[in-house]
Amino acid sequence: MAERIQPPETRTETAARLRHLLETEGEAVHAHVSVSNLRREQAYEATDDIEALRSEARSIKEAAIDRLPELIETVRDAVEENGGTVYVADDAADANRYISEVVDGKAPVDANPSVVKSKSMTTEEIDLNDALEREDIDVYETDLGEWVLQVADDTPSHIVGPAMHLTRQEIADLFNERFEPDEPFETAEELTRFARDHLGERIREADVGITGANFIAAESGTMTLITNEGNARKCAVTPDTHVAVAGVEKLIPTARDLEPFVDIIAKSATGQPISQYVTMLTPPTDSPTLDFDEPDEPLASADADGESADSSDTSDTDREFHLVLLDNGRLDMREDEQLRETLYCIRCGACSNSCANFQAVGGHGFGGETYSGGIATGWEAGVHDQESAAEFNDLCTGCTRCVDACPVKIDIPWINTVVRDRVNRDTEPEAYDFLVDGLTPDAESNGLDLGKRFFGNVGTAAKLGSATAPVSNWLAETGPVRALLERTIGIDRRRDLPTFQRESLVDWFEKRGGADASRRRAERATARTNGADIDREVVLYPDVYTNYVDTDRGKAAVRTLETLGIPVSVPDLPESGRAPLSQGMVATADRQASRLYGAVAEDLDAGRDIVVVEPSDLAAFQREYERLLPERSFERLRDNSYEICEYVYGLVENGADAELLSPGSDARDDHADDDRGEPIAYHSHCQQRTLGLEAPTTALLERCGYAPQTSSVECCGMAGSFGYKQEYYEVSMNVGDRLAREFEVAETVVASGTSCGDQLETLLERSVPHPIEILAPGPRDGGR
Repeated sequence: MAERIQPPETRTETAARLRHLLETEGEAVHAHVSVSNLRREQAYEATDDIEALRSEARSIKEAAIDRLPELIETVRDAVEENGGTVYVADDAADANRYISEVVDGKAPVDANPSVVKSKSMTTEEIDLNDALEREDIDVYETDLGEWVLQVADDTPSHIVGPAMHLTRQEIADLFNERFEPDEPFETAEELTRFARDHLGERIREADVGITGANFIAAESGTMTLITNEGNARKCAVTPDTHVAVAGVEKLIPTARDLEPFVDIIAKSATGQPISQYVTMLTPPTDSPTLDFDEPDEPLASADADGESADSSDTSDTDREFHLVLLDNGRLDMREDEQLRETLYCIRCGACSNSCANFQAVGGHGFGGETYSGGIATGWEAGVHDQESAAEFNDLCTGCTRCVDACPVKIDIPWINTVVRDRVNRDTEPEAYDFLVDGLTPDAESNGLDLGKRFFGNVGTAAKLGSATAPVSNWLAETGPVRALLERTIGIDRRRDLPTFQRESLVDWFEKRGGADASRRRAERATARTNGADIDREVVLYPDVYTNYVDTDRGKAAVRTLETLGIPVSVPDLPESGRAPLSQGMVATADRQASRLYGAVAEDLDAGRDIVVVEPSDLAAFQREYERLLPERSFERLRDNSYEICEYVYGLVENGADAELLSPGSDARDDHADDDRGEPIAYHSHCQQRTLGLEAPTTALLERCGYAPQTSSVECCGMAGSFGYKQEYYEVSMNVGDRLAREFEVAETVVASGTSCGDQLETLLERSVPHPIEILAPGPRDGGR
């Protein structure tokens, strides 16, 4: 009978599932990954050459994946010369069949063969345990976290800390119920002591040991196991037969290439200078052997004749080794220009740790059949299918924090965007498509999720809302409309909606005289103050929110620049493409990027600077456009675009007078005896941090008499459209609440991002302006 295909979750079902994870696993996951995240940041900061190290590691992986077919043959020759066997498995079924046959061949008389396993997410990918158990093979996980999950019949929630969603008490209760000890387990020490003794017996008695491999040097067949428990080396060397299961992407050319990876993997995974155990094996003839009676003694290597280098060791050196290299879609990923980068992953979990949404729901929410966290989208789409990736892909908000965390600089947000785009194209048409027919000037195929289509075309909706304000604002808040928006587009009715301004920023600017009037104001300001003669001109980019909703921050930016002697223009420019990118609408984003560049090319030719208020639009110009524009066009826009506070700080550093900005001399006089200045809480947008622009804003605030307190919380949780969506509203508020608690006692709070300000205003129930609004001189020219 054919397996029944389950329909996709509804928004309500997704919200309920994530709410359950928030309540049952969220706190434990957050506690664990926050510590790892902080330690990674500290380890990176303490490493002088961290960027060079990351670049070197990436370069080696790039070269290895490029040479992958050659490396497979190289490692085959090396392992076979050493006396082992290499099997390249096409898929999960092929790998499981081969491994089962190897293990069955070791079956003792009148007993089931037994296997001990360690250090292998790849065996999770192929469901090896289930396959072996179907063949009446006893399987024991030996890594503590994996064993806890085996006992609990649970699945991993993190690639490095698989059981981090469970508390110590929950594990103690599980073990007390399952093993019925004479004295109930209570402390972590008691639990680990019991696990060590129990698993030690399983390892000693096992017929076959199965491990993964962090890296395999193709030239020599040397495999490296990097762990904090040491059970992997026991599983590898204690049984007479060792099977190593690894994806083909684990191959690197030579043992010399291991150095940067051994250095950086512990730093990125757990923030350690180096892992507890770094084991290098060249099995089977050169494998170290383990004396179980003296487990703390160093492993003794066998010599070229197979004799132990330690004459007191009598271990049998006639051992059997099988290296199972798994394809399972990887070679197809290698040929996929967009997914290829996934194969550079060294599986450290740093992308998970740095992700605010993962911190909230863990891998059981932010994960697929096997893999979890940001990079999981690429893995799931590559080795399972797009359907698996689609289940959690929207939890990636594209904040880019994982890009700074990844030790091999994988552009994880772009992989998520590409997979989202592919999932979109496989979506069936919705019944309510007619509702957005007039609001969708996009390049997407029919059938795109209605909510994604709406948010991807939010500029058109904002333009319409502004043109019909205030009626549009009143109508949008009525009960029937909110119910309709929730049912069709998925906008949670608990979320406050933007208030559209009838007069857009572009219209305001033109009414006050446009670029010519701005030039005269700038010239008068320079003459009046004898200011620095800074020969710059600015095109202020009117992003959707600044143009139609929060026009005050745009006006503040214009006044600030003019006061410092910089003439400004605010043309009616195309959208940046950031909104459709967030929904996986790559074709639409591509078209908008080309239009935007075409619209500003003349300004770039004239040497004008493009200044941006909204950090996500600047991130599009400086990051995503590399994927969307010709190289030269991208570089011109990247090199001549700036965030507003970064730009103003640059002006001040080059001679512009900071005294002209608010709070001015009064605030400095008030705090003349206080070097700290006026306290203010400042939250930097995620993408602003990734671009390295938090520091200029902080420095500018200090120059103007403030004492900014920055947030340690990674993300506000709103993330553009994410926080509006019914299925993610509670995740968004959970993430945001951590930030709000950090800032709740601050008298003044500012935020640089649209979503950040909206979220904080909701949580703190007060106004949260953009930093430029508190720095800008007061309105002049009759409020204009």
